[in-house]
Amino acid sequence: MEADWEEITRVTFPEPEGVSVGGLSISQHGHQQPQPNPYPTAVGFDTNNELMWIGGSNGRVASYYYARPLERYTAWRTQPEEAGVIRQFLFNDKGVIILGTKTVHHTNCRGIDHWMLHYDEKHEILRSMKHLLCMSFTSKHSEILVAGAQETMFVIDLTKGEVVKQHPTEHHYMIMKKSRAYICAATTAGSVHFLDPTSFQIIKTWQAHLAYINDMDVRGDLVVTCGGTVKHVPNQPGPTRNPDHYVNAFDLSRNAASLKPVSLAVAAAHARLHPKMSSTAVVVAPHGQVYVVDLLNPNAKPTVIKMASVSPMGVRLFEVAPSAKAFVITDGECISHLWGSPTKLPLKFTDMGVLPPIPTPPAPPHPMDWSVETPLNTIGMPFYTVPLFSSFPPDMISEVGAPPVQITQAFLASLKKAEFGWYGPNTRGTLRNQVEDTRAALERNALKTPKFLSEMEREKALSPRPKSSTAMVAKPADETPSETNSIVESLKPEPAEIYKTYEIKYSKFGVDDFNFRHFNKTAYAGLENQISNSYANPLLQLMNYTPLLRNLALQHAATSCLDDSCILCELGFVFDMLQKADGGGTCHATNMLTALSRNPDALREKLIEEENKNPPLLTNMVQGLCRFLFGQTVKDYKRCPPASTRLEQSIFASPREPLATETIVDKVLTMAVKRSHTCRFCRNAYTKSEQSHVTDLLYPAPKTAGRTGKVTQTTFSQVLKMSVERETVIKGWCSSCRQYLSLDHKRTVDGSVSAVPAVLALNAAINSPEARRLWATPGWLPQEIGIIIDGQQVFCYEGNELEFMNNRTEWKGKIAVYSLVGVVVNIEEAPPLKHHLAALINVAHSEAEPPSQAKWHLFNDFSVRPVSTAEALAFNMTWKSPSVIMYHLKAANNRSNPEWKTRLDTSVLFREPRRQPAINKCQPLDRQTEMPGPQSVVALDAEFVQRKNEEIHHSAGVTETIRPKQLSLARVSVIRGEGDKLGSPFIDDYISIKGHIDNYLTEYSGIREGDLDPRTSKHNLVSLKVAYKKLWVLLNLGCKFVGHGLKSDLRVINIQIPRAQIADTLDLYSLAGLAERRTLSLKFLSWCVLEEKIQVTTHDSIEDARAALMLYRRYLEAEEEGMVEPMLTGILNKGRRYKFKPPLETTTKDDGNGSPPTSNAPEAAPAAADGGSTGTTASVSEDGLDKFNPRKVESVFSA
Repeated sequence: MEADWEEITRVTFPEPEGVSVGGLSISQHGHQQPQPNPYPTAVGFDTNNELMWIGGSNGRVASYYYARPLERYTAWRTQPEEAGVIRQFLFNDKGVIILGTKTVHHTNCRGIDHWMLHYDEKHEILRSMKHLLCMSFTSKHSEILVAGAQETMFVIDLTKGEVVKQHPTEHHYMIMKKSRAYICAATTAGSVHFLDPTSFQIIKTWQAHLAYINDMDVRGDLVVTCGGTVKHVPNQPGPTRNPDHYVNAFDLSRNAASLKPVSLAVAAAHARLHPKMSSTAVVVAPHGQVYVVDLLNPNAKPTVIKMASVSPMGVRLFEVAPSAKAFVITDGECISHLWGSPTKLPLKFTDMGVLPPIPTPPAPPHPMDWSVETPLNTIGMPFYTVPLFSSFPPDMISEVGAPPVQITQAFLASLKKAEFGWYGPNTRGTLRNQVEDTRAALERNALKTPKFLSEMEREKALSPRPKSSTAMVAKPADETPSETNSIVESLKPEPAEIYKTYEIKYSKFGVDDFNFRHFNKTAYAGLENQISNSYANPLLQLMNYTPLLRNLALQHAATSCLDDSCILCELGFVFDMLQKADGGGTCHATNMLTALSRNPDALREKLIEEENKNPPLLTNMVQGLCRFLFGQTVKDYKRCPPASTRLEQSIFASPREPLATETIVDKVLTMAVKRSHTCRFCRNAYTKSEQSHVTDLLYPAPKTAGRTGKVTQTTFSQVLKMSVERETVIKGWCSSCRQYLSLDHKRTVDGSVSAVPAVLALNAAINSPEARRLWATPGWLPQEIGIIIDGQQVFCYEGNELEFMNNRTEWKGKIAVYSLVGVVVNIEEAPPLKHHLAALINVAHSEAEPPSQAKWHLFNDFSVRPVSTAEALAFNMTWKSPSVIMYHLKAANNRSNPEWKTRLDTSVLFREPRRQPAINKCQPLDRQTEMPGPQSVVALDAEFVQRKNEEIHHSAGVTETIRPKQLSLARVSVIRGEGDKLGSPFIDDYISIKGHIDNYLTEYSGIREGDLDPRTSKHNLVSLKVAYKKLWVLLNLGCKFVGHGLKSDLRVINIQIPRAQIADTLDLYSLAGLAERRTLSLKFLSWCVLEEKIQVTTHDSIEDARAALMLYRRYLEAEEEGMVEPMLTGILNKGRRYKFKPPLETTTKDDGNGSPPTSNAPEAAPAAADGGSTGTTASVSEDGLDKFNPRKVESVFSA
């Protein structure tokens, strides 16, 4: 700092809100205000922009840039005044982080929010943000550590704006700065703690001052502090601070010791280390003296460079710019004094910082003579003598801004270079230089969203009914396209509509109102794509239609496995859902994908979308997921013996030597290989055996033309052989040479252990032009391949060679023939659309009876449609490329083992609950007398909590739901529907939920905070896996489920129950056939039909399940006596009088003629003298509900 430094300019912030009079603040309106005027509490220089930031006690911040003098750039209130003062600024490449007493706010330099966290007494984490004082970056520049006068420190992810970790502490920290190796934290007791930037544990403690620390700065390995002691003066309410006349320093380098203090003639208030000179510090006294001291030479006399002219109230804040060309001193009268050298103007706050964009001020309006006599047509328009250029005749008006013509990569690759540029054949079907209507082309390619089901029902109700009551309803056909069809969509230059991304649209009725049948008219179920990690959908579909994989998963799911982390169980549940979906319905794999996201190995392999800041390509992720699922299947299968191995025994084992359970899964999924590494320098070699589940394809180098000038085509079987018997050169450690060298790596099949697995999974691994050229060759992927293992050699055949080898007698029984099950393909769409995955599967291999021809289908999430074989096996490397290829042993085609249903482990149904409530006690089933079966009837009801709120987008007055609210199962109750214990529950489980719960929905669910926490809950808490397994076992035992509105419950539970096993009272008591398009609530039906009041205070799943069961039994009685229609008519009439809501209070019961109670009865026609009712409504009522009086259902509620 040169001797010519002086005050360059000053600025006042925050501005006084009134004139101070006698300790009160007099506003401009003359009213007395008890609040004192605001004062500055934080100051900082931006490290990325030429801005100086000031924060005040009233929650306002402002930024300034130097433009002779300081000019205000932004100013706004970042938090309410009652939330406390602004404490500190931190800066990163995205803006500024502002710390308040109860808030952490991240904005850009213009004040636009990135995110904000604030104190919330109802939030589990944010309610601990009571008194924040300081913050610092951690070892990651994308995280900050926030602390203060409280017992909790928070680690905040700057990218997500979320608290990712809480760290308890018994110390109160007031200042935090980051050094090279530590986070230096000054306590309120005068000491400095050096914290580990990763674990936040205290590594070392330094008592810098006896009582308190007023200021601290850290740069490199040096720490400098100002502080003092405390004196207790008589006749004063509190202690008096006595600042020290020296600054303390600490060296964090190898010595890690305190330096000798540097004495001053006056007290030290603030200190900053010089940004350019590592051992120099700038110290400011309380009354404005500015000193420059050398910390490594404490005996040298401190240099006084200037005396700042500050107010008598003294210096409040001090900060040095990162460029060392300016510093700012803020005094007690809200004045910030900017100092610098007048010979080096304009001042630069940073070395590399840039001035943020400055808005251009609007041009002043042109002065005009505005008077009464001024003609209006002369205002706002220039004088002109010729017609304006904008005055086009109507025949010349045309549309502008049409999108440009899309040029495909295939067309660009065909161009040839010339002197004037590039040229090529005209393949667009237009004349040369002809203008194309690109807007109409985009409209033709746009995906048309179908109407919502509610819209279709409304239009159907308004449209005239056909005269004939016996109109035929056409069912959607599932016919494979003709193999002679010459149109192959995959050969087009752009993705066809069937391959494009489909999004689910939401109405006010939620996802159930979306018309999924518009996209799937086949008998095969699709998977929804609105959930996280749904990129796995195509691979799950491919595994489902691989018979041996599906059998492994179902046989394991039928066991007693209750491990929450078991991926194979979740696969079995998903496969069972896909098989049970009625007529090609739609499922979602939420439970499976949730279990995947909690698996540590999946997180380590970067298979979770939301956990990857820079996610890899989808094709790489699905290939990694295939490898992970196969490996996890082997582990889970071996951990618990399967229900039955009859299918595998019939394929692999001889009658005399049955296979062990551990060997079966290896036969299906594992290839035993040997890897050898040989050093190219010393020829030292070592070999190890290992297991491989998925093979990455390895492609040869491009071939050159031979003597005949022709290039021989590489076949798929040759690539497969090369990939299994892999020979490459890698970098590795040679134990003999003791260094990293080039090693010859060779992989061979260990023929002595096992052959090639029955399910052959291949990752395409396309990473070279030669690989892309091979896959673009029509018919390159064969539908059948043959593999022979002879010792450590592998022989692969396809086409005519395979047919020839099959006919040779000496190779019969030795060659394994594989059928192509399907391919997961990567679809690359033009921006702004994202890439996505789809699956092309030959479902013929998984059907019970082999069909006469292949049945290829495209599974594009919830869109499923048949395609031809040519379409399925054609690849366009511009936008359709393979990712995962699945082959299956031909001998296992069209084979299954349904024994898992008869050997289902039912022990989970007979487990005693750990905790029992005082009422509605749960009585487990008796294994001897109450074994569920196909004739069993159970009543089901579930309650849910909200994990995430819905995402809504407002645009041009239209509200659109982007993502519906996310619900999770919180409680499930199942009661007996028959027997001596009719109506008593045998399942009443509360679900232990880990993670944040946005809303407990207590009014509708009866779930309260603490009910789902194992530490505080008084209920029988189980994992989601246990609760789901109980319902899944009942489902596969053939039980019939009774409930009200089961469709929505089963959707959240994520289980698929066939319609034949469901009795939904919402449908049974539907009034659709009586010209009343409404659904009746369980509360109203219970009051109207059963004369029982439910849900009086809150919802209870046991009570609701009982009500649904009684309604079902009442319906069966009415159906037996032929009184269903009169009963529904009576319900309709009574519902109209009460607006389909049960009365809140009743003073009299029904008089038998349908008259409502007297307390809240609506207006009705007067009763007739004979006690009946008059009018049409009365006659209908007499023939309806009131006339229907079947025998009463036996009461079980007293039990």
